[in-house]
Amino acid sequence: MISSLRVTIVGVMIGFGVLSTVASGEALPITMHADTLIQTSARQIALNHVTLETKVDFESFTQHLEALLGRFDPSVLKTLLQTDPAAADARLAQMEGDQGLMIFSMQNHGALFGMAGTSRHAIRYNIGNPRVAFRMTQHDIRAGLYAPLSVLVYEVAPGTVRVEYDQPSTLFRQFGNADVATVGRELDGKLASVIEHAASLAAKP
Repeated sequence: MISSLRVTIVGVMIGFGVLSTVASGEALPITMHADTLIQTSARQIALNHVTLETKVDFESFTQHLEALLGRFDPSVLKTLLQTDPAAADARLAQMEGDQGLMIFSMQNHGALFGMAGTSRHAIRYNIGNPRVAFRMTQHDIRAGLYAPLSVLVYEVAPGTVRVEYDQPSTLFRQFGNADVATVGRELDGKLASVIEHAASLAAKP
């Protein structure tokens, strides 16, 4: 239920170098390292960071989220390498979950708190779809930097969960390609929808 979610979108600038002297999108000076022959450049980009908060149980929310999403099976890559793209595409379609999305991997960051003798509920999900990713990478391979997407789910307090991620459209628009940007905007809606769906299911008695 959308009423169970509180959404915050924060615009930030990220980059390298002296941030106060470089305008958004402007290239920073290129440095050539003579000893390694590596040419380095950096520029700032603007992005929106999304925070969604919902009054649901962490275990219930994550269980519903994982049940809604499909699972990526990396063995499908062998099918692609064997030059049978039609068969691979069919297998990928079968892996899709809600909004066509699937989980690539999960990292239990909360478990790390055991090193301090405490515990925390926090899981990072890598979520996406290879078929959707290719719609972008075929136009600009650099879109692969953010495919799949990274989503962090953590418990703020008992009965309160936060979900945080960088808004896809603002990640992908930096490449200046209209086709890539279109897919990025689609992913904004897909990701928000599946999170809302999981929250609504977790909120049911």
